[in-house]
Amino acid sequence: MLSSYIIEVKEATPQLIQEVNNLLAQLSTRKPQIDVTILQQIIDSPDTHLYIYYKEGKAAGMLTLASYLAPTGRKWWIEDVVVDERYRGCGIGQALVENAALEVHNHGGGSLLLTSRPSREAANRLYQRAGFEKRETNVYKKTVE
Repeated sequence: MLSSYIIEVKEATPQLIQEVNNLLAQLSTRKPQIDVTILQQIIDSPDTHLYIYYKEGKAAGMLTLASYLAPTGRKWWIEDVVVDERYRGCGIGQALVENAALEVHNHGGGSLLLTSRPSREAANRLYQRAGFEKRETNVYKKTVE
């Protein structure tokens, strides 16, 4: 077996839920948790793809790729990119982003978009090295209950 590889999640297992939750805890200070229902919805959606990077049998990073069709063309969004702190600086984030770009290409292309807080300096450098251009725009969020 390869020592490092990326898979698209196809089955919601208890081990996978634990791995994703371990990574999510490193992504956000509010410590979001995922359960089997949400993970299964992600897996079942034809427009959402969850990729896990495994290094030596351990989940070392993840990335979600989502798409939708708009009048201006297909949009692809990279979401929830996180690399386990034990493996940062090893190229895992770059490998996940390159894998996402390849998947977009294999599905006919389109705009590949993402957002990243300015405080995430290493992530922003990664995205710029990967060919993403910073856009002058505002991002707004409204939580609807």
